[in-house]
Amino acid sequence: MAGIDDTVVAITGASSGIGEATALLLAERGARLVLGARRTERLAQLVTRIERAGGTAVPLRTDVTRPEDLHALVALAGERFGRLDVLVGNAGVGTISPLDDLRVDEWARMVDVNVKGVLHGIAAALPVFRAQGSGHFVTTASTAAFRVVPAMAVYAGTKVAVRAICEGLRQEAGASVRVTTVSPGMTATDFAEASTNTRVRAEITSVRDRIAIPPDAIARAVAFAIEQPADVDVNEIVVRPTAQS
Repeated sequence: MAGIDDTVVAITGASSGIGEATALLLAERGARLVLGARRTERLAQLVTRIERAGGTAVPLRTDVTRPEDLHALVALAGERFGRLDVLVGNAGVGTISPLDDLRVDEWARMVDVNVKGVLHGIAAALPVFRAQGSGHFVTTASTAAFRVVPAMAVYAGTKVAVRAICEGLRQEAGASVRVTTVSPGMTATDFAEASTNTRVRAEITSVRDRIAIPPDAIARAVAFAIEQPADVDVNEIVVRPTAQS
């Protein structure tokens, strides 16, 4: 395998959950990281942890709904490390609720973060990958892209869109750019807290507390995809609890 040591990786949504776990694992394996998220205090704490363990990471406040923030994240990788090898598009939001709630602003927020945020990352990194002659997009989707359940119609729709966009990107990418979609099932993160519907939030929290897998399970899947030889593209990984239906 090609390994991860000295790979330059940018991660969005890096301040907690899957993004944080991925940053810690990749840093441990020798990657040099550019970490983006909106919560700068948590980003700074994460960078401190990585550096104290002997790793390398730099933070940048990043809101994926702002195209200029993604361009700045990619540019920072080039400025600090001379290149960008991997963009992990992990930022996402799940303000889930029944359609009858008519939480239109929350629907729009999910589209802006989950779909447009991925597109903004592609727009920022693809020209760099083309110029380098190499690069790798790793994008977090969800098992909701495979199975729609009540209260998750809009969220699932965004994740179906992510899978479709990434598959189209893979087909257009050619031999020099790799594209991987990682779809987590129920994971022990603060995902449920985003829902403003108290009943839905309680239901998801209950399921999470019973069956969820730790975020580092997803981080290991990301690392597996990255560490493959350059001519091996792991297109899609689904990781879920064995107890999840």
